[in-house]
Amino acid sequence: MVDGVTIPRPRGTAGAGAPRLTDIAAQADVSEATVSRVLNGKPGVSAATRTRVLAALDILGYERPVRLRRRSAGLIGLVVPELTNPIFPAFAQVIEQVLAGHGYTPVLCCQQPGGATEDELVEQLEESGVDGIVFLSGLHADTAADQTRYAELAARRVPFVLVNGYNEQVSAPFVSPDDHMAAGMAVRHLAELGHERIGLAVGPLRYVPSRRKTQGFLEAAGPGADRYVRHTLFSLEGGHAAAADLLDAGCTGIVCGSDMMALGVIRAARERGLDVPGDVSVVGYDDSALIPFTDPPLTTVRQPVQAMASAAVGALLEEIRGNPVPSTEYVFQPELVVRGSTARARS
Repeated sequence: MVDGVTIPRPRGTAGAGAPRLTDIAAQADVSEATVSRVLNGKPGVSAATRTRVLAALDILGYERPVRLRRRSAGLIGLVVPELTNPIFPAFAQVIEQVLAGHGYTPVLCCQQPGGATEDELVEQLEESGVDGIVFLSGLHADTAADQTRYAELAARRVPFVLVNGYNEQVSAPFVSPDDHMAAGMAVRHLAELGHERIGLAVGPLRYVPSRRKTQGFLEAAGPGADRYVRHTLFSLEGGHAAAADLLDAGCTGIVCGSDMMALGVIRAARERGLDVPGDVSVVGYDDSALIPFTDPPLTTVRQPVQAMASAAVGALLEEIRGNPVPSTEYVFQPELVVRGSTARARS
């Protein structure tokens, strides 16, 4: 107990002793007196310092005192297409962290084959009284989908922001990576390594990111490159299927629309007895957390997840506060991360 406030026990360790003030102070890089003031809810501590002390409690695995638990400022819906591709959980985690920093609680909605549709999820979120919605790679990115659903959502005065997949039919803030630039970067990297026949494995053309990556690839690869473009599923299986055609066509370098597709390409190459990168160089797209640990570590184009997620949440909160954000696309530059899946082409 510190000045009348008991420091909670570690979560899941009912028999353990309470943490010492010195532990919390060391973790937060503040004095023990400051920790005591925060835990007792006394004034005289800046908001930034208070946040550091509470974060130290979280890191050390201790529950916050009841009086210090912040009430949620509201609910924010987050609609994602799936969670099997690691890039979507990566976005969800950063969005959750940024929302928590502003006092909001995220409500994650994931679409599953045969499960709830995007429209059904939105209906459920509205019934739950969300203050706004973030759409990640939703139907707005599908040029074949009816986009009036977003106009109807706006008419119901529900603020929303859209991530990945600009659509000029929708009046809302968009946050996107520069897919066109990303594909060009990947092609130029392979060309500099001496690869003359470069292929592209990417998702269905009706999706805006696929369309932009295809355009960027064709411009960078030059005349005749359209012979080496394969549209398939944004998945490991899709990459595997595309690789069969591209390897038959003699491609020694393959650019992929996602890291999952790139792993499928590597699997297909190895099934043919080919070495990556000795015989075939492969470039992915996304750079989620586990990609540096693949075999070989994957060369990929990194999406700026932190910056994009922060911008999306910032735009949404401005809309919620009644400060309209221009209905335009905010484009973020990707970064080529060179690892072990690309090498100089053999003579």
